[in-house]
Amino acid sequence: MTDIALSPVETASADEVRALQDRKLRSQMAYLKAHSSFAARKLASAGAGFEDIRSVDDLAGLPFTTKQELRDSQRLRPPFGSHAAATRERIVRVHASSGTTGVPSYIPVTAHDSALWREAIRRVFYCQGVRPTSTVAMGFSIGFFVGGIPLAQGIEDLGATFLPIGAGATDRLLDSIALMEADVLACTPSYALYLAEAARGRGINVAALPVKRLTVGAEPGGGVPAIRRQIEETWQATVTESVGNGDVVPVYAAESDVRDGCHFLTPDMVAMEIIDPDSGAVLPLDRDGVEGEMVFTHIDREAAPLLRFRSNDRVVVRTSPCGNGRTGPRIRVVGRTDDLLIVRGVNVWPSAIQDVVAGFRPDTTGALRIVLPKPGPAADPPLPIEVEHGEEARNLPALARALETALREKLIFTARVELVPPGTLPRSTMKTRLVDVREER
Repeated sequence: MTDIALSPVETASADEVRALQDRKLRSQMAYLKAHSSFAARKLASAGAGFEDIRSVDDLAGLPFTTKQELRDSQRLRPPFGSHAAATRERIVRVHASSGTTGVPSYIPVTAHDSALWREAIRRVFYCQGVRPTSTVAMGFSIGFFVGGIPLAQGIEDLGATFLPIGAGATDRLLDSIALMEADVLACTPSYALYLAEAARGRGINVAALPVKRLTVGAEPGGGVPAIRRQIEETWQATVTESVGNGDVVPVYAAESDVRDGCHFLTPDMVAMEIIDPDSGAVLPLDRDGVEGEMVFTHIDREAAPLLRFRSNDRVVVRTSPCGNGRTGPRIRVVGRTDDLLIVRGVNVWPSAIQDVVAGFRPDTTGALRIVLPKPGPAADPPLPIEVEHGEEARNLPALARALETALREKLIFTARVELVPPGTLPRSTMKTRLVDVREER
């Protein structure tokens, strides 16, 4: 099955994609040689020169780039850092994210970069079922966030009608969805549930709204089976997930209605490697189910091109054929490597805990908070977890024991569950953090 709206690279063979990537990588190396002292130092530290990088396979010998390096680069050479490779005159837009430290990380964009981002986002939303006849209500922030203006541009390029409401205007978003008959809502998974709660407070059942599709991202809930079910049952709509990274491409992968992982849609913009997060070794993608951390190298970027950037996203990769005509690998994010908890030698992902807790609905609301006395990843059992019980839940001690038993049997760690009333735990219009570190003083 093919589709004329798919870009050629989405249906190209693996050999065709690799030839294209190698050619573009060589061009990117020539650009970096002329414009990036940051990249020059990276290569020199590995005893390599730009001319030595002739194919994607050659990247494996180069050092990684981390988010902290980018923060340090911008601190030492503000505002864009030594990894910036375009003059101020060529920067047409700047995005920023606070990250986990609260220190803004600035992401400059040239006109060329912006055009590529628009195309990436057009592919992503088309993959998720958005069409020129769609009306998309924006539930992501439209400010500095890379998922704001670029998403608007890509959706407009697709020909769909765009409602630029954004997070933080919940009542207006709900009213606009009804008035404009928006059939698509783009937001985080947690905001989709937050909106449903807010709507109930106004006597609105979101299942009666015209939304038939939610395109969710920016946090892993959309790929968590129980959370996906909760959103779909609440909205009576289809949920598809997308994956992105502000330093790489705002959104570079998305699910189709087949929903067998997020298709990697931008192999002509970035080269993706999967590595063992502990050893750093590149993992071969010669079978389904390879699990590791995504690493990205720009092969067509001007303002802030990166070499072997560690995303911290841990994924499982599918490489078997998919019936929608797209030929690239498909990914499912299982968690962020910096969110991983190790409880007496057992790896525990907060998203996996979220899946178990949401599976107890309606006795739970699905909301939870993992409380740590010190930063992870090591955590001592029993792991303290606050869980909101449902409005109609009865026999709370038995419910807490049942949750502890399910977590022990499914995830092989011991938890201490404290049930709290509905609405107790914080809600967020953007990313919701599941781990709260309360260091002992």
